[in-house]
Amino acid sequence: QVQLVESGGGLVQAGGSLRLSCAASGRTFSSSAMGWFRQAPGKEREFVAVINTRGGITKYADSVKGRFTISRDNAKNTVYLQMNSLKPEDTAVYYCAANPTLMSTTTRGYDYWGQGTQVTVSS
Repeated sequence: QVQLVESGGGLVQAGGSLRLSCAASGRTFSSSAMGWFRQAPGKEREFVAVINTRGGITKYADSVKGRFTISRDNAKNTVYLQMNSLKPEDTAVYYCAANPTLMSTTTRGYDYWGQGTQVTVSS
């Protein structure tokens, strides 16, 4: 079992930055790939970024590549999403999720989800 709690969301102007954190409890964090997803009103949940168990491999959605950086600290059971050069289209609820079986860029295999944190980017 893994419990996930996101934090760090808020309101920011376009071009600004935010850093999201996701604190995990449970023994499977270090053995799980960790992903960030987002969901805007009226849209489906979409993949943002994923990081493998040791943090050496990352993947990003094309829409955030070069602007967002995912990282993790297994000693602190925490995964981060540094978001720079934010755009109004980045506005969404951001979720972190744990995948004990594979490093997926879809929601497949993500057994554990946080409650989400709102990110709003004003123009």
